[in-house]
Amino acid sequence: MSAERPSLPPVRLNSEAELARDALAAPLFVRAVRLARWAGPDTRVGAGGELVEAQLPAAAEHLGLPADDDGAAYASEAWRLAVDTGLLDVTDPEEEDAEGTVSAGENLGLLTGGSPQDVLSIWLDGLDAVHADATAPVLDDFTDLVGEDGSIDFDALDWDPEAEAEFLDGVLGNLYLLTLADNGAGEGPVPLPALAASMIVPDDMGEPTDDILEQVSEAMMRLDDQFRLLEPIGIIEYRPVDEALMVEEGEAPVDAVEGDEDDVTRYGMVKLTPLGLYGVRARMLEAGVDAPAVGDLAGKGADALLDGIAHYPESAARAEVKLWLAGYADGAVPAAAELLAAARGTDEGAPLRRLHCQQALALAGPEAEPAVRAVLGDRELGGLARVWLAERGAADVPAPPEDMIFWLAIDTIAAHLDADGELDELQGLIEGLSAQHSGFFDEVWRVDHPATADVLEAMGRLHSDKKAAKDARKAAFKARSRAGG
Repeated sequence: MSAERPSLPPVRLNSEAELARDALAAPLFVRAVRLARWAGPDTRVGAGGELVEAQLPAAAEHLGLPADDDGAAYASEAWRLAVDTGLLDVTDPEEEDAEGTVSAGENLGLLTGGSPQDVLSIWLDGLDAVHADATAPVLDDFTDLVGEDGSIDFDALDWDPEAEAEFLDGVLGNLYLLTLADNGAGEGPVPLPALAASMIVPDDMGEPTDDILEQVSEAMMRLDDQFRLLEPIGIIEYRPVDEALMVEEGEAPVDAVEGDEDDVTRYGMVKLTPLGLYGVRARMLEAGVDAPAVGDLAGKGADALLDGIAHYPESAARAEVKLWLAGYADGAVPAAAELLAAARGTDEGAPLRRLHCQQALALAGPEAEPAVRAVLGDRELGGLARVWLAERGAADVPAPPEDMIFWLAIDTIAAHLDADGELDELQGLIEGLSAQHSGFFDEVWRVDHPATADVLEAMGRLHSDKKAAKDARKAAFKARSRAGG
């Protein structure tokens, strides 16, 4: 079986120490920590753990915030985060309408005395709390929800918490994927209309309908509110929607989806930070999404390495192999021997494993030569061993037998077919290998390789020379007949 393709490309994360520093520098986290250290025996909290209103001006002043409603709101938000992340422990009042007490939480000490992993674990709790706030219902008029008996009619909210959370996670997942696109070339900011459209507009839709455009505009406005809440926890850099573009309160122009290229930044721009990549990936892993990271395979066996990088972009595969080799304590020769042993096999994924083995050996250095020479007589590995030695200018490399040349050609093309590389490169490889030996198609169909017929059929489709393509198709028919299929 070919290696299962991950649903997402591998991400290159900053070190845990760098990420922890970013977490500690996130504005909302900074304010939460400052309030946690400011709180004392005289600090009064309500039954829900919130800072009582009378204490908000002092909290805002401590944070250097203005003494107005905005300052109080920021202070209240930071206080809630401190409680939600265990920086503060709140003791509920014993009597109704009484006030509770507060003390420093165990996690407060971990921010200075703990490991980077401790800091990141606390920050992730904070991200969960902010995410929950961002997906909470928007209450335009809370009094409309309160009945005569004082009860709250939550059904009147028309709010589905799971759907709201799923939508925001979907948006963050799309932003994550766009950031990793083209091997990391997509690290620039993404226009908010495009991000909203990625969640609303069906893939097979040509010109969006007015209804779809309106849904995208509504999603933009909701995301604008949510991203304003998420930015202070450090996962995104966000340029909000220009308020001058609002045609009505809470509404964006429906032509924002199409957008004037000169003005696209006015409709909102967002990008994930390095800490955001870490945070979104952590949420996806918790949800069961396959979201690999470079370095995941370090310390694992060579079989896990070669299977794991089977469909990685080239630069990510190289980075993963370098980390794997750096962590191999026994030296280059045992590492190379383990890679070569893992490359053997007749299963569907074996050719691609061998291709990545050859590329991994290129990074192992000349010290790997004894292990490579040890497989010169191996039917499956002898060809790649000769290529490796020849590329390093090694002396005394025995010429390969003819059947090994043909076998290596089939194996190499099979690997590139499985890798789904660029068509031009694959076509060049096919034409180059078939031209190296006169009468190639007269002989190659006899190669005892599981992929012979499939490779010849692909050569018949892709070879630009009509006669060679026809010869390849004939050879494929002979190979199928020989194999009894």
